[in-house]
Amino acid sequence: MLLMGKPSFFLLLLLLHCFMVSLVWSDTNINTDKYALLALKSFITSDPYDILANWSISSPPCNWIGVTCNPRHRRIHSLNLGSMDLKGTMCPQLGNLSFLVELDLSDNNFYGQIPEELVRLHRLKLFNLSYNNFDGQVPAWIGYLTSLQKLNLYNNNLNGVIPPSLFNLSMLEILDWGANFIEGVIPLVVGRLQQLKILRLVGNNLSGFIPQAICNLTSIELLSLSYNSLSGGIPNKIGDLSQLKILSLGANQLTSSIPSSLFNNSVLQEIFLGENQLSGSLPNSLLA
Repeated sequence: MLLMGKPSFFLLLLLLHCFMVSLVWSDTNINTDKYALLALKSFITSDPYDILANWSISSPPCNWIGVTCNPRHRRIHSLNLGSMDLKGTMCPQLGNLSFLVELDLSDNNFYGQIPEELVRLHRLKLFNLSYNNFDGQVPAWIGYLTSLQKLNLYNNNLNGVIPPSLFNLSMLEILDWGANFIEGVIPLVVGRLQQLKILRLVGNNLSGFIPQAICNLTSIELLSLSYNSLSGGIPNKIGDLSQLKILSLGANQLTSSIPSSLFNNSVLQEIFLGENQLSGSLPNSLLA
């Protein structure tokens, strides 16, 4: 009996040791997250409502305003600082938040470039920097955040072209890059984004044709390409997109005739094709 008891005793010691090691490891990792957020705080130059007042070295980050932790991993899962009137730049240390799933800094006064170190956020599903003043080229590395489902950079000062890597985001449901200064053409590989429900590139400097491959977006519900410099015709099968509810292609340089497929789409609720050189007309019920 004594011989049988010894392995059990050593097994208990081993399990206890593993548990203590896991606690130390977890504390080390949450400290990595803590220092990443404290670095962000140091990059913020204006916090008029003292939103970040409880972000301090002496308090656990899971209790900080705007921060949500995953109870299983004890790591930061979500950072939501939207609409808090913060001003500053993004710090590269945010790329150390390796368990981050949601990053929302929308509707603030952040400026400067989006740090390349964010490419390490492989678990990120929601990335929202809309309504800020970020500048520089649209980051080419953004296409390596392969878990992304919602990507919103609306209303910033971003320029450059749409990077081809973007079309590796096979899980993407929302792509909103409207109201920037993005130029060049819409890549032919746009049709790869099979899960896409919202594609909004309104108010940029895009040129060239609307690719026929856009008709492969069978999940699309809102397609907005208005207020660019797109030319050529509207893809003939665009009306065959069975989920399409809102189509906005106005204020471009489109020519040719309005595709007859649009007349047969019973799901369409709103359409804007004005300020082009198109021939034909649509029922009044669809005009916006």
